[in-house]
Amino acid sequence: MSLQNTLKALSDPIRREILNLLKEGRMSAGEIVDRFPVTGASISRHLSVLKDADLIRDQREGKFIYYELNASVLEEILLWVKDLKGEREDVETK
Repeated sequence: MSLQNTLKALSDPIRREILNLLKEGRMSAGEIVDRFPVTGASISRHLSVLKDADLIRDQREGKFIYYELNASVLEEILLWVKDLKGEREDVETK
C-alpha cells in the first residue's frame, strides 16, 4: 500500500463523505448509493478506489456487499502528519 494511493483516495470529496458515513458503522453498497446524487456505477468506482487504498473493507453477505472503515490506515496517516508537523507521538495535544 502506498501513501500516494491513500492520498489520491482521500482527495475526492465524495470518497471523503463515504468515509464519514462509514465511521458510524458498516453500510451496504445500496445504502451508500442512496446517499449521493450520482450513479451507482460512480459510487462503485469510488468504493473500489477506497478499497484499493485499504481505507475500507468489504464483506459479502448473500446478495449484499457491506463496507466498513479500516481505521488502521487512517491512524498511520495521522501519525505521518504529526511527524511531518514535528509533533511527538507521546505528547497529547489539547
